Amino acid sequence: MAFIPDFPTNATLIDVFRAFPTTSKPLLQYHEALMRGPSPLSEAERELIAAYVSGLNACNYCHGVHTATAAAYGVPESTLAALLDDVATAPVDDKLKPILAYVRKLTLTPARMTEADATAVYAASWSPQALHDAASVCGVFNLMNRLVDGLGLKGDAPYFSSAAKRLRGAGGYGGIVERLKL
Repeated sequence: MAFIPDFPTNATLIDVFRAFPTTSKPLLQYHEALMRGPSPLSEAERELIAAYVSGLNACNYCHGVHTATAAAYGVPESTLAALLDDVATAPVDDKLKPILAYVRKLTLTPARMTEADATAVYAASWSPQALHDAASVCGVFNLMNRLVDGLGLKGDAPYFSSAAKRLRGAGGYGGIVERLKL
């Protein structure tokens, strides 16, 4: 049940975006630039990071939406479960594992980040832009997890699937701004 009295019981982020357009529009524009703009990380990898961070935070809503969106980009749902169990043994490209270890630590123990964490990412042949983008995806989804859980939003498999279709096609995050006329 959503915590905002005027929201429907099954409120989603779309309801939040409509109710609070002043902050939602720039947030969605940032999502579009970060998640769909140029990056050394593919769109699938960025969605994988979003789902992973949300899973680490036990945010069912965002984990569900972004697991489904990553799946729409070809990432098997079982990959997310394996990542949450153990990054080292998960079925992902070895090059991606230092980035996933980085965002795990940044999510769970941000005050313990060190230069060595970044060095491990660079040692896997990632650029400073990749480190920035991974940290940014991690940061924005930690924010979104708090927003969703703080407002009491819930989702289910049919919603996750429809949200993934919206995010994979139809203009991505920027398309939400256009459809809602924010």
